Amino acid sequence: MRKSSAGKSSNVGARKRAGGQFSSRGATKTKGATKGGNGRYQFKLAGLKKVPAGTGYSTSHGGVVEGKRMLVGYIHKPRGTGSRMHTHKNEQFNFVVQGTLKGSVNGKRVLAPAGTLIYIPANVPHTLVATPEKNVIFIAIKDLSQGIIGKAVDGTMAGPLYERGYGPRD
Repeated sequence: MRKSSAGKSSNVGARKRAGGQFSSRGATKTKGATKGGNGRYQFKLAGLKKVPAGTGYSTSHGGVVEGKRMLVGYIHKPRGTGSRMHTHKNEQFNFVVQGTLKGSVNGKRVLAPAGTLIYIPANVPHTLVATPEKNVIFIAIKDLSQGIIGKAVDGTMAGPLYERGYGPRD
């Protein structure tokens, strides 16, 4: 550890060796996320810097706050768009605040309007798309065994899922 200009110990080197990303307040597993703690205990979720929440397989993006063991994301999914089938090492809860998500979790169909909580166990294939009627906002809650971004089941970074009429070429 080294001493900072304020005379406090710093473990920046240890965080770099562990592969963490850095916000202005410390290491995060999700690039661009906000770090909680160290006097920061309250966050205006809608006002946080928006970061990708499914690079290569989803249109999801939003503000993410990481604590010591968990993360919370205030995630946006434009109507008619969403994620291709993917998994992640961490279990996840999605609470739909606005709009409706449709898709499947472990082969079981889901239709989740505002006020619905979706539970996604770790390593379970799932896909979620905002229905065409309205943009979706949901709150994602995950443990920090991994950041917010998972991996597409097909192993490619071929892009998000678009409903007919909502893609970039439609």
